[in-house]
Amino acid sequence: MASAWLSILASAYSSGAAAAPRALHDTHPITDGKGDNLELNGTASMITRAGSGKRVIQITTGGYKQIGSAWSTDRVDLDRSFATSFKAFLHHNRPGGDGIAFLAQGHGPRALGGWGGGLGYRGIRKSVAVEFDTFQNSTDPNNNHLAVVLGGNPDRHHKTATASIPLYGKPFLARITYDAGANRLRVYVQGLYRNAKEKLMLDEKVDVAHWAGVRDGWIGFTGATGDRISHQDVYDWTVDAPKA
Repeated sequence: MASAWLSILASAYSSGAAAAPRALHDTHPITDGKGDNLELNGTASMITRAGSGKRVIQITTGGYKQIGSAWSTDRVDLDRSFATSFKAFLHHNRPGGDGIAFLAQGHGPRALGGWGGGLGYRGIRKSVAVEFDTFQNSTDPNNNHLAVVLGGNPDRHHKTATASIPLYGKPFLARITYDAGANRLRVYVQGLYRNAKEKLMLDEKVDVAHWAGVRDGWIGFTGATGDRISHQDVYDWTVDAPKA
């Protein structure tokens, strides 16, 4: 199986935002300005920010009970190590929900799950999800946490961690690495402000290919709102991974 390196890029909101972490290897863009190499479902869309001309994946748009997903149409070899980084801005003019998740999954580029606490991935069973959750449902530890979830059921967390920075109301940077040899999934977050430091939030033993049910799977994002709403945007998304 040929190996290639892929990069998904959607520009930052402002030139003052911190740069994404340097990839482990050289990367090449696989999307153009129109997002032609992304599959967008539900409320998800690729938008251009007025004034700046920046490109952003908007997963939810501030309405009630919305669901969106965005997947790379290029599959990734999940039996091998990969790294990804992205910036996110989950925001509205009042407390909102419910959050977003980064997934590796084996269902396909049209996968879309449940709204509200389902974070757009409930029911995507062949998956490993990393949650960035901004609303406390009955099974959640609080309204500002990260979680690793296996099997598409957000009511059953494999592991949770309270975020070291606010996930809602301020843009943040996230970095996720997977060491296939050791089956280690690590999740880092960092604020987008001067002298901000990256912090390791989760370090878990997970066999990603096993839980995705395929060797060659899809990676991307889901998000949802419920009775609380928010705009949930992802940008500067880069992936350093062997393409299937």
